[in-house]
Amino acid sequence: MTGRSGAGEVRGNIARLRTWLERLFLWRVWERLLEIEFVDRSVALAGKAFVSFFPLVIVVAAFMPDRIRVSIVSAIAARLGLQGDALSVVQASFASSDDLRKATGALGLVLMIFFATSFTTALQRVYVRAWRRPPHSGVDKYWRGVVWLMAMLLSLALVGSLRGLADEGAGLVVVWALVALAINAGLWWFTAWWLLLGDVRMRVLAPTGVITAIALGAFALSASVWMPQMVAKNEAQFGFFGVALALVTWFSGAAICITIGACAGPVLADDTGRLGRFIRGSEGQTLNAGAAPALPPPTRDLSLRDAFQSGEDA
Repeated sequence: MTGRSGAGEVRGNIARLRTWLERLFLWRVWERLLEIEFVDRSVALAGKAFVSFFPLVIVVAAFMPDRIRVSIVSAIAARLGLQGDALSVVQASFASSDDLRKATGALGLVLMIFFATSFTTALQRVYVRAWRRPPHSGVDKYWRGVVWLMAMLLSLALVGSLRGLADEGAGLVVVWALVALAINAGLWWFTAWWLLLGDVRMRVLAPTGVITAIALGAFALSASVWMPQMVAKNEAQFGFFGVALALVTWFSGAAICITIGACAGPVLADDTGRLGRFIRGSEGQTLNAGAAPALPPPTRDLSLRDAFQSGEDA
């Protein structure tokens, strides 16, 4: 009897601990991450960013005036944490602007833009799954993807230009960092609203933009420590292929940051406490009028295995 009562007490303690954990914000975000199969989603997002989005940025920059091109390259370098020899290695891995313009041409540029919508489609799936939205049919995802790509390029050019001004004085670096954070938060706020087709109220999506911008900013700051060494080491061992491996590693980490931001948004919006009520505002709901109701949550307990499962639309 003593053994049975002891085992029952242990099970009771575990159940109480689980009940307590399930009330925590981080636990609920973790469950939402498992629900959307975040490892599989992040890998798909990182892969498509490397093969379609990143080349598009390089090619589009080649067609831009020198000042804008320098701003975009500067912003990319800051995001990747590249500087010094590592930045020179990456820049040398790509053709010059003249070579890119000659090899691509206007038609090639247009085709590359539409090819890059494969990345925006993967990004849209992350937000749709995180918010449990029913799938939409039609061609919206293609032209919305093109608009988002233009918005991202504009933000890169803007942040890069401001970074050039910050180099004029050490005191301006903090100002630049705060302004860049605000621009990125606005970009990811717009991203969530735009790719969710306006189904979710824009006010409710503000935390998604802020959390994503902070997560990506912190990741970029950490990358400034380890990315230069990784690029230099990989380039010495494997040449251009090593540089590509370093870039894929960075994109994988950035994809996880985006996925975390996407999942944290609905968890905060659905919170029954004071914070959730503040996020929802006076209307008290997360969806706009006329939007289809959200899909039901999973009916079973999720495990770490679910993070690696591949959905049919991956």
